[in-house]
Amino acid sequence: MKKVVLTYILISAVAFLALAQESTVKVSDLHFDTNTEKELWEVGQENPYLLFRAVQAEQIPSGDKWNGLVSDLDKKFDKKGTHLNVLRQIFQKSHQQLFKTYEQHSTFNAMLDEGKFDCVSGSAALALLLDRYEFDYKVVETDYHVFVLVNLEGKDIILESTLPIGGMITAPSEVAAYLEGYKADESVQLKSVSQRLGAPKVDLSDNAIFRKVNLKQLAGLQYYNDAISLFNEQSFDKAAVQLNKALKLYQSERIEGLKELAEEQASLLASSN
Repeated sequence: MKKVVLTYILISAVAFLALAQESTVKVSDLHFDTNTEKELWEVGQENPYLLFRAVQAEQIPSGDKWNGLVSDLDKKFDKKGTHLNVLRQIFQKSHQQLFKTYEQHSTFNAMLDEGKFDCVSGSAALALLLDRYEFDYKVVETDYHVFVLVNLEGKDIILESTLPIGGMITAPSEVAAYLEGYKADESVQLKSVSQRLGAPKVDLSDNAIFRKVNLKQLAGLQYYNDAISLFNEQSFDKAAVQLNKALKLYQSERIEGLKELAEEQASLLASSN
Protein backbone atom coordinates (compact mmCIF):
# COMPACT_ATOMS: atom_id res chain seq x y z
CA MET A 1 0.00 0.00 0.00
CA LYS A 2 2.85 2.39 0.70
CA LYS A 3 5.04 0.86 -1.97
CA VAL A 4 6.88 3.35 -4.17
CA VAL A 5 9.72 3.89 -6.67
CA LEU A 6 8.15 6.08 -9.26
CA THR A 7 4.74 5.06 -8.20
CA TYR A 8 2.02 7.49 -7.71
CA ILE A 9 2.37 8.93 -5.52
CA LEU A 10 4.06 11.14 -5.37
CA ILE A 11 7.41 11.32 -6.25
CA SER A 12 8.70 14.57 -6.35
CA ALA A 13 9.78 16.64 -4.24
CA VAL A 14 9.60 19.87 -2.92
CA ALA A 15 6.78 21.29 -0.96
CA PHE A 16 3.59 22.62 -2.39
CA LEU A 17 2.69 26.29 -2.43
CA ALA A 18 -0.70 27.82 -3.01
CA LEU A 19 -2.80 24.75 -3.64
CA ALA A 20 -5.75 26.84 -4.68
CA GLN A 21 -3.91 29.16 -7.02
CA GLU A 22 -4.66 29.03 -10.74
CA SER A 23 -2.26 27.15 -12.98
CA THR A 24 -0.07 29.27 -15.23
CA VAL A 25 -0.49 26.69 -18.01
CA LYS A 26 -2.90 27.97 -20.66
CA VAL A 27 -5.46 25.65 -22.25
CA SER A 28 -4.12 26.73 -25.64
CA ASP A 29 -0.73 25.29 -24.60
CA LEU A 30 -2.15 21.83 -24.01
CA HIS A 31 -1.77 18.97 -26.47
CA PHE A 32 -4.38 16.24 -26.61
CA ASP A 33 -3.65 12.85 -28.14
CA THR A 34 -7.14 12.47 -29.60
CA ASN A 35 -10.26 14.53 -30.16
CA THR A 36 -11.99 12.23 -27.68
CA GLU A 37 -9.53 13.20 -24.95
CA LYS A 38 -10.01 16.90 -25.74
CA GLU A 39 -13.81 16.59 -25.66
CA LEU A 40 -13.75 14.67 -22.38
CA TRP A 41 -11.33 17.21 -20.89
CA GLU A 42 -13.54 20.16 -21.86
CA VAL A 43 -16.83 18.65 -20.66
CA GLY A 44 -15.04 17.17 -17.67
CA GLN A 45 -14.31 20.61 -16.23
CA GLU A 46 -17.93 20.51 -15.01
CA ASN A 47 -18.22 16.71 -14.72
CA PRO A 48 -15.21 15.11 -12.98
CA TYR A 49 -16.31 11.60 -14.00
CA LEU A 50 -15.58 12.51 -17.63
CA LEU A 51 -12.35 14.25 -16.67
CA PHE A 52 -11.07 11.00 -15.14
CA ARG A 53 -12.01 9.23 -18.38
CA ALA A 54 -9.93 11.64 -20.47
CA VAL A 55 -6.60 10.00 -19.55
CA GLN A 56 -5.65 7.37 -22.14
CA ALA A 57 -8.91 7.86 -24.00
CA GLU A 58 -7.65 6.27 -27.22
CA GLN A 59 -9.88 3.23 -26.71
CA ILE A 60 -12.39 4.47 -24.20
CA PRO A 61 -14.33 1.56 -22.69
CA SER A 62 -18.06 1.36 -22.21
CA GLY A 63 -19.50 2.98 -19.13
CA ASP A 64 -21.80 0.01 -18.52
CA LYS A 65 -19.93 -1.16 -15.40
CA TRP A 66 -20.09 2.27 -13.87
CA ASN A 67 -23.74 2.77 -14.78
CA GLY A 68 -24.64 -0.64 -13.37
CA LEU A 69 -22.87 0.13 -10.10
CA VAL A 70 -24.58 3.51 -9.80
CA SER A 71 -27.97 1.92 -10.53
CA ASP A 72 -27.46 -0.62 -7.73
CA LEU A 73 -26.34 2.02 -5.27
CA ASP A 74 -29.14 4.43 -6.18
CA LYS A 75 -31.62 1.85 -4.94
CA LYS A 76 -29.74 1.47 -1.65
CA PHE A 77 -29.51 5.22 -1.19
CA ASP A 78 -33.22 5.75 -1.94
CA LYS A 79 -34.03 3.43 0.96
CA LYS A 80 -31.40 4.46 3.51
CA GLY A 81 -29.89 7.83 2.57
CA THR A 82 -26.44 8.71 3.95
CA HIS A 83 -26.34 5.70 6.24
CA LEU A 84 -23.44 3.48 7.33
CA ASN A 85 -24.98 0.56 5.43
CA VAL A 86 -24.96 2.60 2.20
CA LEU A 87 -21.34 3.58 2.81
CA ARG A 88 -20.49 -0.09 3.28
CA GLN A 89 -22.31 -0.94 0.04
CA ILE A 90 -20.34 1.74 -1.82
CA PHE A 91 -17.08 0.22 -0.63
CA GLN A 92 -18.01 -3.44 -1.12
CA LYS A 93 -19.73 -3.10 -4.49
CA SER A 94 -16.88 -0.98 -5.85
CA HIS A 95 -14.52 -3.84 -5.06
CA GLN A 96 -16.90 -6.44 -6.44
CA GLN A 97 -17.66 -4.65 -9.70
CA LEU A 98 -14.69 -2.36 -10.40
CA PHE A 99 -11.56 -3.09 -8.38
CA LYS A 100 -10.25 -6.43 -9.62
CA THR A 101 -6.45 -6.22 -9.88
CA TYR A 102 -4.14 -3.70 -8.22
CA GLU A 103 -1.65 -2.28 -10.69
CA GLN A 104 0.38 0.88 -10.19
CA HIS A 105 -0.47 3.81 -12.43
CA SER A 106 -3.69 2.23 -13.71
CA THR A 107 -6.12 4.74 -15.18
CA PHE A 108 -9.83 5.11 -14.54
CA ASN A 109 -10.45 3.72 -18.04
CA ALA A 110 -8.30 0.66 -17.32
CA MET A 111 -10.39 0.10 -14.21
CA LEU A 112 -13.64 0.21 -16.18
CA ASP A 113 -12.22 -1.94 -18.98
CA GLU A 114 -10.08 -4.55 -17.23
CA GLY A 115 -10.62 -4.00 -13.52
CA LYS A 116 -7.05 -2.72 -13.05
CA PHE A 117 -6.82 0.03 -10.44
CA ASP A 118 -4.48 1.85 -8.11
CA CYS A 119 -5.04 4.18 -5.16
CA VAL A 120 -5.71 7.16 -7.44
CA SER A 121 -8.28 5.57 -9.74
CA GLY A 122 -9.79 3.59 -6.84
CA SER A 123 -10.10 6.64 -4.62
CA ALA A 124 -11.53 8.59 -7.57
CA ALA A 125 -14.31 6.03 -8.01
CA LEU A 126 -15.14 6.07 -4.30
CA ALA A 127 -15.06 9.87 -4.16
CA LEU A 128 -17.37 10.23 -7.17
CA LEU A 129 -19.87 7.91 -5.52
CA LEU A 130 -19.61 9.63 -2.14
CA ASP A 131 -20.16 12.94 -3.89
CA ARG A 132 -23.24 11.58 -5.66
CA TYR A 133 -24.78 10.40 -2.40
CA GLU A 134 -23.85 13.55 -0.47
CA PHE A 135 -21.54 12.01 2.10
CA ASP A 136 -19.17 14.28 4.01
CA TYR A 137 -15.76 13.11 2.81
CA LYS A 138 -12.33 14.22 1.72
CA VAL A 139 -9.66 12.65 -0.45
CA VAL A 140 -6.31 12.75 1.32
CA GLU A 141 -3.03 12.96 -0.56
CA THR A 142 0.17 11.87 1.16
CA ASP A 143 3.75 11.52 -0.09
CA TYR A 144 3.12 8.18 -1.81
CA HIS A 145 -0.54 7.34 -1.37
CA VAL A 146 -4.15 8.52 -1.64
CA PHE A 147 -7.09 7.43 0.48
CA VAL A 148 -10.58 8.60 1.43
CA LEU A 149 -11.68 9.86 4.83
CA VAL A 150 -15.44 9.99 5.52
CA ASN A 151 -17.08 11.75 8.43
CA LEU A 152 -20.39 10.13 9.31
CA GLU A 153 -22.33 11.40 12.30
CA GLY A 154 -19.17 12.91 13.77
CA LYS A 155 -17.16 9.72 13.36
CA ASP A 156 -14.19 9.33 11.00
CA ILE A 157 -14.11 6.29 8.71
CA ILE A 158 -11.25 5.32 6.38
CA LEU A 159 -11.94 3.93 2.91
CA GLU A 160 -8.72 2.31 1.65
CA SER A 161 -9.33 1.36 -1.97
CA THR A 162 -6.32 -0.95 -2.20
CA LEU A 163 -7.57 -3.26 0.57
CA PRO A 164 -10.69 -5.24 -0.38
CA ILE A 165 -10.69 -6.92 3.03
CA GLY A 166 -10.28 -4.64 6.02
CA GLY A 167 -10.09 -1.50 3.90
CA MET A 168 -13.17 0.09 5.43
CA ILE A 169 -11.85 1.08 8.83
CA THR A 170 -14.44 2.15 11.38
CA ALA A 171 -12.97 1.44 14.83
CA PRO A 172 -11.72 4.77 16.28
CA SER A 173 -8.44 3.27 17.51
CA GLU A 174 -7.71 1.72 14.11
CA VAL A 175 -8.63 4.94 12.29
CA ALA A 176 -6.29 6.87 14.57
CA ALA A 177 -3.46 4.38 14.00
CA TYR A 178 -3.97 4.52 10.22
CA LEU A 179 -3.88 8.32 10.16
CA GLU A 180 -0.84 8.38 12.43
CA GLY A 181 1.04 6.26 9.90
CA TYR A 182 0.65 9.02 7.29
CA LYS A 183 0.97 12.01 9.57
CA ALA A 184 3.17 14.71 8.10
CA ASP A 185 6.24 15.84 10.00
CA GLU A 186 6.91 19.54 9.49
CA SER A 187 10.55 19.06 10.45
CA VAL A 188 11.19 16.68 7.54
CA GLN A 189 13.43 18.05 4.82
CA LEU A 190 11.81 17.26 1.49
CA LYS A 191 13.93 15.52 -1.11
CA SER A 192 14.51 16.78 -4.61
CA VAL A 193 12.76 15.33 -7.63
CA SER A 194 15.92 13.63 -8.89
CA GLN A 195 16.58 12.05 -5.49
CA ARG A 196 13.08 10.69 -5.27
CA LEU A 197 13.18 9.39 -8.84
CA GLY A 198 16.47 7.60 -8.34
CA ALA A 199 15.90 6.26 -4.87
CA PRO A 200 15.74 2.43 -4.76
CA LYS A 201 14.18 2.62 -1.31
CA VAL A 202 11.99 5.17 0.40
CA ASP A 203 11.95 5.78 4.14
CA LEU A 204 8.23 5.83 4.91
CA SER A 205 8.89 7.43 8.28
CA ASP A 206 9.68 10.81 6.70
CA ASN A 207 6.20 11.81 5.61
CA ALA A 208 5.93 15.45 4.61
CA ILE A 209 2.57 15.67 2.81
CA PHE A 210 -0.92 15.17 4.18
CA ARG A 211 -3.57 17.30 2.51
CA LYS A 212 -7.04 17.32 1.09
CA VAL A 213 -7.47 17.37 -2.69
CA ASN A 214 -10.66 17.95 -4.65
CA LEU A 215 -11.83 15.84 -7.59
CA LYS A 216 -10.25 18.07 -10.22
CA GLN A 217 -6.90 17.99 -8.41
CA LEU A 218 -7.19 14.21 -8.11
CA ALA A 219 -7.69 14.05 -11.88
CA GLY A 220 -4.47 16.06 -12.13
CA LEU A 221 -2.73 13.37 -10.09
CA GLN A 222 -4.03 10.76 -12.53
CA TYR A 223 -2.35 12.68 -15.36
CA TYR A 224 0.73 12.86 -13.15
CA ASN A 225 0.65 9.09 -12.73
CA ASP A 226 0.44 8.61 -16.46
CA ALA A 227 3.43 10.91 -16.88
CA ILE A 228 5.42 8.77 -14.43
CA SER A 229 4.77 5.69 -16.56
CA LEU A 230 5.91 7.58 -19.66
CA PHE A 231 8.98 8.89 -17.81
CA ASN A 232 9.89 5.34 -16.83
CA GLU A 233 9.68 4.38 -20.50
CA GLN A 234 11.98 7.32 -21.31
CA SER A 235 9.19 8.94 -23.33
CA PHE A 236 10.14 12.28 -21.86
CA ASP A 237 8.37 14.50 -24.41
CA LYS A 238 5.10 12.64 -23.88
CA ALA A 239 5.57 12.78 -20.11
CA ALA A 240 5.96 16.58 -20.30
CA VAL A 241 2.73 16.82 -22.31
CA GLN A 242 0.82 14.94 -19.62
CA LEU A 243 2.42 17.03 -16.89
CA ASN A 244 1.23 20.22 -18.59
CA LYS A 245 -2.32 18.90 -18.26
CA ALA A 246 -1.68 17.79 -14.69
CA LEU A 247 -0.54 21.32 -13.82
CA LYS A 248 -3.65 22.86 -15.34
CA LEU A 249 -5.74 20.75 -12.99
CA TYR A 250 -3.48 20.91 -9.94
CA GLN A 251 -0.87 23.63 -9.48
CA SER A 252 1.86 21.78 -7.64
CA GLU A 253 5.58 22.23 -7.25
CA ARG A 254 6.09 18.49 -7.41
CA ILE A 255 4.33 18.25 -10.77
CA GLU A 256 6.23 21.31 -11.98
CA GLY A 257 9.48 19.74 -10.80
CA LEU A 258 8.88 16.51 -12.69
CA LYS A 259 7.84 18.48 -15.77
CA GLU A 260 11.12 20.41 -15.71
CA LEU A 261 13.06 17.18 -15.30
CA ALA A 262 11.16 15.50 -18.16
CA GLU A 263 11.85 18.46 -20.44
CA GLU A 264 15.52 18.44 -19.44
CA GLN A 265 15.81 14.71 -20.16
CA ALA A 266 13.99 15.12 -23.48
CA SER A 267 16.47 17.84 -24.48
CA LEU A 268 19.47 15.70 -23.49
CA LEU A 269 18.09 12.73 -25.39
CA ALA A 270 17.51 14.82 -28.52
CA SER A 271 21.03 16.30 -28.39
CA SER A 272 22.61 12.87 -28.07
CA ASN A 273 20.91 11.58 -31.25
